[in-house]
Amino acid sequence: MKILVVEDDKLIGESIKEYMELKGAKVDYFSDPQQALESVSPTYYDILLLDINMPQIDGYQFYEQFKLYHRKRGEIPVIFITAYSDIEHIEKAFNMGASDYIKKPFQLKELELRIKRLVFNKTQKIEITPNYWFDVENGQLFYKEKEVPLTPNERSFLEILVKNLGKVVEVEKIKDYVWEGKPVCDNTLRTQVRKLRNKLKENFIVNVRGSGYKIEKKA
Repeated sequence: MKILVVEDDKLIGESIKEYMELKGAKVDYFSDPQQALESVSPTYYDILLLDINMPQIDGYQFYEQFKLYHRKRGEIPVIFITAYSDIEHIEKAFNMGASDYIKKPFQLKELELRIKRLVFNKTQKIEITPNYWFDVENGQLFYKEKEVPLTPNERSFLEILVKNLGKVVEVEKIKDYVWEGKPVCDNTLRTQVRKLRNKLKENFIVNVRGSGYKIEKKA
């Protein structure tokens, strides 16, 4: 799971980042919303956590601009974080497409539960073939009820493909998700895919030449 946090209060932002990383998430944190917009345009995220009351660009404005950059990627869940408690701000957030809204102060565990509710749908265990299934929340691959050992990169690779089951995921999006924005060449990705395929008793990873990869669910 990859999370974008934009919160000008560094104590809150860094606390969220530290807590969610301990829970296994990948977190990009920015205290400056303008810097965030300039930095994350090519990045795939599973959810956004946005403070509303920020200088220069507030959370609402940030979300509008972010959506313009990511129109081709579909709807990304967003939780607005704020000290406001009046109904007008809550109504505005939901009218803009907010998935949820959390008021300061809050417990980090509560935020974690809200994130999981939005990111992980009711079906946590996705069947890939009659013999293989993937536990989305815990990032585990199973073959006939036995766990298949995965490296962190293999886990992230399967995670993004399973979340887009049956759809082609672009090479650049995969590299960004797996290597967290670090520059890597296409050959590095191909090598990882080859090693992962060698672990599998069934080949369900499809290379769509010139585009990317997908998991083709098999009956």
